[in-house]
Amino acid sequence: MSEEKFHGSCQCGAVEYEVIGLNLTQTVTCNCSRCQRLGSVLAFAPRSNFSLLKGQEALSEYLFNKKAIRHQFCKVCGIQSFSFGATPDGGEMVAVNVNTLDDVDPRKLSSTHADGRSY
Repeated sequence: MSEEKFHGSCQCGAVEYEVIGLNLTQTVTCNCSRCQRLGSVLAFAPRSNFSLLKGQEALSEYLFNKKAIRHQFCKVCGIQSFSFGATPDGGEMVAVNVNTLDDVDPRKLSSTHADGRSY
């Protein structure tokens, strides 16, 4: 059984990616100082399921707080499409901002809220 492949991009199209196997029934919203301001709706997958199709040169990285999550954003339009980090057991993962996926309406998803301010 093949897992669904999702395509996403930043607003201007300078950065494009594909990711396999996102579970859109387990999306997360967060109230940390970054996610709340961005309005991110996050879905997660193993890093090995992620492919950057275009735009490595257009990406910039932002680290804050414990500097454990590598937030990637487009230097042209400023959109954060994804971040890289680790699962509690140390596995590499990608957190995709569902707002940047093609043909997915994140407002129709039932997201769990994470209290990122407490971390």
